[in-house]
Amino acid sequence: MELWYTEKHTDSVKFSIQVDRQLYSGQSEFQRIDVFDSKEFGRFLTLDGYMMLTEKDEFIYHEMMVHVPMAVHPAVKRVLIIGGGDGGAIRELVRYPTVEHIDLVEIDELVVEVCKKHLPQTACCFNDPRVHLHFEDGLRYIRHCEDEYDLIIVDSTDPFGPGEGLFTKEFYGNCYKALKADGIMVNQHESAFYADDAIAMQRAHKRIVQSFLISKVYQAHIPTYPSGHWLFGFASKKYHPTADLNGVKWNALGLKTRYYNTRLHAGCFALPNYVEEMLRDAE
Repeated sequence: MELWYTEKHTDSVKFSIQVDRQLYSGQSEFQRIDVFDSKEFGRFLTLDGYMMLTEKDEFIYHEMMVHVPMAVHPAVKRVLIIGGGDGGAIRELVRYPTVEHIDLVEIDELVVEVCKKHLPQTACCFNDPRVHLHFEDGLRYIRHCEDEYDLIIVDSTDPFGPGEGLFTKEFYGNCYKALKADGIMVNQHESAFYADDAIAMQRAHKRIVQSFLISKVYQAHIPTYPSGHWLFGFASKKYHPTADLNGVKWNALGLKTRYYNTRLHAGCFALPNYVEEMLRDAE
């Protein structure tokens, strides 16, 4: 008998991966958590039936969330990650010796425990002494932060369920307040391809633009996310994502990456016309 994981992307589109076995299934206070093993994508994590990451392509998402802002800001020392319980963003951040302090705010402690056990490829750096875990609601946490972080990474789930509050005008305004005078915020920005995802993308962009002077969108190809074409937001009080890119300095660090490079950095902000039109409409 064949076992398949199937995710509904639209009413008429489904995405399926053949599964070798299910490694974990549990219900936390917030959501259902499942881990599967597959031949093509390795182990993968789903929350409430929605794909969060696979071992085969998670490096694309996490490298683009972390290295894009790190190559722009000249002196990131204090970082806040909201969400990110799989540990992938932490793994990329701790590679920078200049980073002194990382706060990770994850609403669901069970996600972290499950990933530590079943997804050690991403959940491998929680024990770094610079990492401080806070198991609470990110929206509530950031209300009490002011002029504290150089970089905020909003590594949230989709805009429903536990992640719903992380797509509001109040949340982005609080992120602005929590950043230092030259701080940067990056967020997963959904996709523009399918109609429902595009609406969520436009809604998030409109609210970010209302809070940040500089607000740009960039893209990556992530095969297991709906349509494979995924967007990220770059919002800053001071730095422009391409004009202030210091490629020479970043390359001198000698970090080995599988997806990100500084040539790609410059190009990923060049968006398809239909996406540009959607962003202009949102603004």
